[in-house]
Amino acid sequence: MTTLFGDFDATDFWEDCEYAAETYVDDSLNERLTGEIESILGYKIPSAYIELCNTQNGGSPNNTCYRTQTPIFWSDDHAELVGIFAIGKTADRSLGGIDGSRFWIEEWRYPDIGIYFADTPTAGHDMFCLDYQTCGPNGEPKVVHIHQEDDYKTTLIADSFEAFIRGLEPKSNFAVG
Repeated sequence: MTTLFGDFDATDFWEDCEYAAETYVDDSLNERLTGEIESILGYKIPSAYIELCNTQNGGSPNNTCYRTQTPIFWSDDHAELVGIFAIGKTADRSLGGIDGSRFWIEEWRYPDIGIYFADTPTAGHDMFCLDYQTCGPNGEPKVVHIHQEDDYKTTLIADSFEAFIRGLEPKSNFAVG
């Protein structure tokens, strides 16, 4: 059994799929690389994010949905992600990669409030972000969902990255369509 955050069973957290391996998974994580990415982004990466990426550095989780109390873009009761960005620079969808956090801010004009760490099935029209607005660049950020096509509407998803990961559920728990 692989455990994270003290008691979270992460044995089957990551999906074994070729697309995720080619798009999100980066080289093994180390302190030097983590520090370099933090320097590039201007924010301290939450320890729970680092712990998760030490099991596999980025990828697609088996459980991709987070239950919400507020409607999100295309759903009344959940938000969905495709992949979690690696802490690195090699994979396209790594935090420092070609389609990494700064890309969404500079090219898509997402608000510069933190680290964009997960994309959605809409191919960029909504994103998950670690929001550092209230905690500062070295604090514990909240997880928010931002909808680009609704004037970058921001919705609180979870109070921390760890809470977000713990709250992910299988897509089959939700009515689709």
